[in-house]
Amino acid sequence: MRSNFTIILFMNIEEIIKERESWLRWKNIAPIRRAIEALPSIRDVDVELGDWITLRSDSITEESVAQIEKVARMMMPWRKGPFDLFGVKIDSEWRSFKKYNLLRPYLDLENKRVADVGCNNGYYMFRMLEFNPKMVLGVDPSPLFRSQFDLVNRFVGSDTLRYEMLGIEHMRGFADMFDTVFCLGVLYHRSDPIVALKSLKQSLKRGGELILDTFMIEGDEPICLVPESTYSKISNVHFIPTIPALEHWCRKAGFEGFDLLEIVKTEPDEQRKTEWMQGESLQDFLHPENPALTVEGYPAPKRLYIKTYRK
Repeated sequence: MRSNFTIILFMNIEEIIKERESWLRWKNIAPIRRAIEALPSIRDVDVELGDWITLRSDSITEESVAQIEKVARMMMPWRKGPFDLFGVKIDSEWRSFKKYNLLRPYLDLENKRVADVGCNNGYYMFRMLEFNPKMVLGVDPSPLFRSQFDLVNRFVGSDTLRYEMLGIEHMRGFADMFDTVFCLGVLYHRSDPIVALKSLKQSLKRGGELILDTFMIEGDEPICLVPESTYSKISNVHFIPTIPALEHWCRKAGFEGFDLLEIVKTEPDEQRKTEWMQGESLQDFLHPENPALTVEGYPAPKRLYIKTYRK
């Protein structure tokens, strides 16, 4: 599962990466980092890359399992997953294997340079290892999610994977680098989606592919829903396009081709409250009398999955 990880960065990105490493010393994150470093080494770890990312070892002790569970609970909430760390079953808010399994038939990642923009704790990155990519760069500006990734990868031990606390706006700093870029559940958080798409495009090699999902609304015209304040209680949702609107955005950003992969309504068996994420979840975001609507009265979340290509 190991491979050499090489990547050439523009100097300004190197400086940003170095500066953001200091985020791991924030007072709410530093105790988590110390706890990860204090965990014991586990020999002969077996890694199963199924719906649950499962780690096993005949050499692990009950004391070590208890330590791992304690550290994992320090990192709550766990949004993406699930993970089974030597019997510590982290049942995340999102059953992320539903999205991964939906996309899997469309993936060709062997020996490819891949980026996962908005990677959360890296669940999809770990799953992608089954394809033997050359490298996978995860990008997400959260030191908590980075710490969750580091906990899991401490025992997976893959140097094919790399995680940087960057945002979509930094992807232009990886010019012409990637064969495939994933951007799953990020675009609707951007106040200028075309600028965001241009940044993703610049990180792709010519002919490279972007695999993207975003909220959508029904309609044959290239229009968008612009929530007044929140959408499903999310404050930073700016634009929710129709399919034609998203296609126009992609063309304006310099992509060609527009393959509609899937359209899926978000259901409570995919996103829900669990022991590992005890805040509000999908059921709290839907209208109590009409689950076809959000609490604000907008159409309930439906996701559009597409593949498009850099010219």
